[in-house]
Amino acid sequence: MFSSSTSKQYALRLKTVLKKTREQAVNPKLCIRSPLFDWLLFIGSPVIVLALSLLLANTLLWEERDILMHDEDTIIGVLSGIIIGSHLFAVFFRSHLNSQVFNRWPLRFTLVPILLFFGLGMVPWFMVVMSVIATFWDVYHSAMQTFGLGRIYDMKAGNSAKTGRMLDSWINYVLYAGPIAAGLVLMDHVDDFEEFNEVGWAALANFPQTVEGFAETLRWLVISGSLLVVIAYIIGYWRLYKQGYKVSVHKIALLASTGLTSIIAWGFNPMWIAFVAMNIFHAVQYFAIVWIKEKDNLQTKFRLTDTKLGKLLLAAMFIVPLVIYGVIYEWVEMSSNWFYAAMLTVTLLHFWYDGFIWSVRKKQV
Repeated sequence: MFSSSTSKQYALRLKTVLKKTREQAVNPKLCIRSPLFDWLLFIGSPVIVLALSLLLANTLLWEERDILMHDEDTIIGVLSGIIIGSHLFAVFFRSHLNSQVFNRWPLRFTLVPILLFFGLGMVPWFMVVMSVIATFWDVYHSAMQTFGLGRIYDMKAGNSAKTGRMLDSWINYVLYAGPIAAGLVLMDHVDDFEEFNEVGWAALANFPQTVEGFAETLRWLVISGSLLVVIAYIIGYWRLYKQGYKVSVHKIALLASTGLTSIIAWGFNPMWIAFVAMNIFHAVQYFAIVWIKEKDNLQTKFRLTDTKLGKLLLAAMFIVPLVIYGVIYEWVEMSSNWFYAAMLTVTLLHFWYDGFIWSVRKKQV
């Protein structure tokens, strides 16, 4: 049993830790923008969006109906489609409207999009292959966004950009891909392989049947492997802490919020709820980081004054193009093959560009 003095020592230590945690949580220097902004849009958005998705799950917003040109769609489905499409297009504020970024990789921002677009439109098998790849690239891309935000918080806390990098990448793979592979929506992702029937590739098209046959075994392998990664992550960072690593309260909260949301969404809910919840908070985070990093560049590029009118015009220049593209993106299924090729091009470029235009190590964020 603990003595009275020992209990007091533990209570004092806990009080000190909680006080230090509160101080870090509201310290503007440790935030990307500000305490309120970060805790609401970066750290809190996963849990907030999931809670709203579950709260609205049995309302009229989720009832299927004919919406304009959409047959048997939902209001939430249409709105989420617009938001998802808008966030895909937002990358161009960084890649093509930021002169420093554009001049660093001009061919990637000019020649590659043209070749990709015509390749998708003219070669059926290429269209199918890249469409399937996009499904799984999306998962990786989402994990890397949380990874990047976490690395920013680590640097804000005073750590090296290389410290714990591998540990962070693996824990984010687990937080995103683990609940998918071990949850209710595995087959919803794997079923995309059936698209290979369109080009006569039967072996790949039958892959979902193979996965379904050992889905239960895969589930437990993934759960076991994920737990091992979590344990390795904790041990790894404990060692780094002993070597002088400074704990980031913001990164811990971000990983906890994202992990909890991913597990609940992908692991215990149908595809339509999980997809909306995970993609909406991802989009919110992306809008926030692009706005923070590019608003000054846009204001300078378009010579907008720092007045109320100038700020209003700046916000409109950022929001309106995104909404227009989001609406187009949501109705792409009603359009031609070439139109779909254009939308898929933007999606793939978004995934690819994000892999190199944001670098914490190179201080490009």
